Amino acid sequence: MSKSSRLGLLHDRDFGRLFAATALGQLGDRIIFLALPLAAIAALHADAFQVGALTAVTTAGSLLVGLPAGAWVDRMRKRSVMVSTDLARALVLLTLPVAWWAGLLTIWWLYAVALVHGMLTVFFDVAYVSYLPHLVGRGNLVEGNSKLSAIRSAASISGPALAGPLVGLAGPPATLLMGSAGMAMSGLLALTIRKREQKPEQSETPQLGREIKEGLKFLVKHPILRATVLGDAIFNLFLVMYQTMLLVFLEREIGLRPSGIGLVLSGMGCGALLGALLATRASKWVGHGPVIWLAPLATCPLTVLMPFARSGWSVYVAALGLAALSLGGVVRVVSQSSVQQALTPDRLLARTSATARFVACGGIPLGGLLGGASGSVFGVTDTLWIGAAGMTLSVLPNFLSPLRTLRTLPTGKAPEFAR
Repeated sequence: MSKSSRLGLLHDRDFGRLFAATALGQLGDRIIFLALPLAAIAALHADAFQVGALTAVTTAGSLLVGLPAGAWVDRMRKRSVMVSTDLARALVLLTLPVAWWAGLLTIWWLYAVALVHGMLTVFFDVAYVSYLPHLVGRGNLVEGNSKLSAIRSAASISGPALAGPLVGLAGPPATLLMGSAGMAMSGLLALTIRKREQKPEQSETPQLGREIKEGLKFLVKHPILRATVLGDAIFNLFLVMYQTMLLVFLEREIGLRPSGIGLVLSGMGCGALLGALLATRASKWVGHGPVIWLAPLATCPLTVLMPFARSGWSVYVAALGLAALSLGGVVRVVSQSSVQQALTPDRLLARTSATARFVACGGIPLGGLLGGASGSVFGVTDTLWIGAAGMTLSVLPNFLSPLRTLRTLPTGKAPEFAR
């Protein structure tokens, strides 16, 4: 086997640069993911509801700009959007360590940065998903998504493993600074990608409302896209409820230090990495449609191990359930993203992606608030039980759709039936 065939898409210089930029950006993002709530919990002494509110604010960008983001990105070159939003996110995050060292950091400052960062992330993610078919071609979508998921998963391992000790040893300011640096380097590396898609044709009378409606109509009328988005919405709602109380559970109920929390979250990254490595084979063995509902059905129930955990070795056994959750989630997302991209015409990629994100992620802020409220009323442990049950039930929309028997990816030109 030749070196180029072993490397696959990594043999392509531009995809390799996107791969490396993804690694840096995701490393920074994973560091921020752990450092932000730990800063609120440990340094600002936030209670359970405030931690839930921080999660809600972090993800509120999908509700605020989710729909117009797709229409705007469809008018632009996607690579340019990725570069500009990466650099802007780095600058926004840089204000956190500066405010910390100046003695000005408050929970409200954290909320403001989390909100702006979340809105910029919406634009980045929409452009990122829409750019891949242009970069690698529709015939390489599964391989491209799988390789990018693998490096994102590797960052999920190294990010918390690095952030936990950093928070404990150097403090949150240095950790937040490193996260900002990762975002900046990601944007600068993406700037070196030479392949740029043609600038989209501009309508003589562009109408934002009409363009948003067109993307929404396409997604709603397509039975497969409709099912995947509904399943995502249910899963994300309960996942965020679970995750919001997970950090509180580990820090206050179990008594783990930041390094221990980072180790548990790194275990989730290991599961995600294994899922990314298995995703292509799993799609071929089981079928691109069935794997989308079978993978979470097999792994989500294992998250009930965490509420049983106590201080000591049992928490690390419970972490295996979180690793399984990540494994199943990545296998599902790789196949699901490839199906969504294959079914969507080029001119609607950003709008359909943004609309799917808006619907699927719309419940995330609610999940953060519900997680915080549930933790305050029912307790942290019971909230983990609720989250585990909800994530398992999220497979139903996909199971009841044509995905149940869809074995292979659609090929050829994507349909335009919803115009």
